[in-house]
Amino acid sequence: MPVNGWRNAAKAGAATVIAGSSAGTASWAAYRHLMSQATSARGVIGRSTAKPPEADGVYGPGDLEPERWRFGSSADIHLMIFGDSTAAGVGCAVAGEVPGVLVARGLAEETDKRIRLSTKAIGGATSKGLEGQVDAMFVAGPPPDAAVILIGANDVTKKFSIAASAERLGNAVERLTAAGTVVVVGTCPDLGVITAIPQPLRTVVRNWGLRLARAQTEATLKAGGHPVALADLLAPEFLAAPDTMFSADRFHPSAAGYELAARQLLPVLAAALGEWHGGPLPDLPEVSAAAESRRFLPRAVASLDRFVRRRGAEIEAQNG
Repeated sequence: MPVNGWRNAAKAGAATVIAGSSAGTASWAAYRHLMSQATSARGVIGRSTAKPPEADGVYGPGDLEPERWRFGSSADIHLMIFGDSTAAGVGCAVAGEVPGVLVARGLAEETDKRIRLSTKAIGGATSKGLEGQVDAMFVAGPPPDAAVILIGANDVTKKFSIAASAERLGNAVERLTAAGTVVVVGTCPDLGVITAIPQPLRTVVRNWGLRLARAQTEATLKAGGHPVALADLLAPEFLAAPDTMFSADRFHPSAAGYELAARQLLPVLAAALGEWHGGPLPDLPEVSAAAESRRFLPRAVASLDRFVRRRGAEIEAQNG
């Protein structure tokens, strides 16, 4: 998480309330309150500086350890991972916990084939970084057979335009699919599950993320990719068992959280490759129901406006 990420999100939320509020005092109260909450979130939620475990290599059915990729090595399917720290596996203690490894091993078991895993994801990346990651892929060699992209949380905390973020993702997916790569995108998760973020800042961040997830879904489908609505699929488990699903920094997933995410991505990827033999696919939503219910922010504006007006009234009463 960038140092100024929570303050950026708070400023965006305050701007939304100010735009929808007719009371100058309430608007200023909203700004001060959200800035205070951003500072609090920054102090409570750790900023992981640890590098994720090195995980690239060739994974075969039943292999305990990957084979190091060398010139002349062979693999049946080349899988590449793009995106941010979640895609890279920040929060994992060992390579076997990294989401790319979990997907690669699952694909190897499902297909009985050798899977080469390559990671281009970078911690702290936003949608702006996807172009460079895809460029690096083309420089390094032929395009992969399959790609998984996980991106979005940093776009939210940096208050990037939702439309621009989705467009950048769509461009990356389009470049990959045009090169013959099957692309699966895990759309922005529900950031409201991070209970360390105080309210109402958590509501602001959650709504922004869900709106981004919806736009990402549309951009991915338009570009020929396969979206997976992580907000709907992961949120119940993360809310039910936060101590198990989050790593020590209280922001990135733990090994259990990454395993849950990989279980949602694997069937979609295998089916898109024509390699799924595990029976009927679960009925996964193409469009996030949570995101659909929050296409715009009037509910957030109204909720925050009511909150700051109530707080303003309480302060006035205390001051007599």
